[in-house]
Amino acid sequence: MPLRVRHLGRTDYSQTWQAMVAFTAARNAETPDELWCCEHSPVLTLGQAGKPEHLLLDLGLPLVKTDRGGQITYHGPGQVVIYLLLDLERRKLRVRELVSAIEQAVIDLLAAHGVAAERHGGAPGVYVGPAKVAALGLRVRKSCCYHGVSLNVEMDLSPFSAINPCGYPGMPVTQTRDLGISLTPAQAATALVQQIAVQLERKP
Repeated sequence: MPLRVRHLGRTDYSQTWQAMVAFTAARNAETPDELWCCEHSPVLTLGQAGKPEHLLLDLGLPLVKTDRGGQITYHGPGQVVIYLLLDLERRKLRVRELVSAIEQAVIDLLAAHGVAAERHGGAPGVYVGPAKVAALGLRVRKSCCYHGVSLNVEMDLSPFSAINPCGYPGMPVTQTRDLGISLTPAQAATALVQQIAVQLERKP
């Protein structure tokens, strides 16, 4: 069954989240899996078990308590977000395997541009040295997942200083532009979708 890709452009986080919830609730065994690519207007999101104390400074940004895993993060223009709406049972894919596949897709994308990235044990995401370049969080309902991964491309990183990124005090963040990768957000989205598709096709 083909993997459908939708390029949504700049979207409101809450509206996109509710659209994912509705899509997942309405899908059936014949519903194709989809990847949604977008950028969000500036917003802070707090995961299902997120702790409000990880917000250190009120920047006047909306704070959305969402149903993904993970703690607090920032989304804004210049950051690529890929949402994965997948039937995990049909793909015979476990959540941990999916997390690893998403991380590997980012690692392979950066490696193609000469940047060595890695995982950090116990802290999902992708890192270049100590700095986080991609964050992820998922939600699974009835063996189907939604939410996904965000990759910092060319954005204003300063709002991250107002939070403990993903719940880790003092964690530095970086972006592909500062790593010497000259991809636009649109180009990075296309490249990351391709890498995610490669990883998903490796599963039986």
